[in-house]
Amino acid sequence: MKAKLRFVRLSPTKARLIAREIVGLNGEEALAKLEFMPNKAARIIAKVLASAIANGEFDANEVRVKKCTVDRGPYLKRYRPRARGMASRINKPTSHIYVEVEKES
Repeated sequence: MKAKLRFVRLSPTKARLIAREIVGLNGEEALAKLEFMPNKAARIIAKVLASAIANGEFDANEVRVKKCTVDRGPYLKRYRPRARGMASRINKPTSHIYVEVEKES
C-alpha cells in the first residue's frame, strides 16, 4: 500500500537522508528507528509510514518498506528588508513524501 504527504514545510535534502535509512526494513523496525531519530523529518516520515501500513490494514511487523521517496515541492517565497530600501528573497522549501510498503513473504 501507499501513502503520500504533500507540501510539507521541510527541506527535501534533509528528508532524503532519513528516507534512505528505512528502505528495505521491516515496518516495525523502521518505525522504531524513526522514533529515536532527533530530526523533524523522522517524525513526519514516521507518520506517513504508519499511514501506509494502516491503508493496507496490515500489522507493522508483517510489512516491509518497499520504497520511500522525497520530491521537491514549490518554494514559499518570502522577503527580508535590506539596506538602502532593497529586499532579498528567502526561499522556504517544501517536500512531497511518498512511502510504499509491501507484505513480507
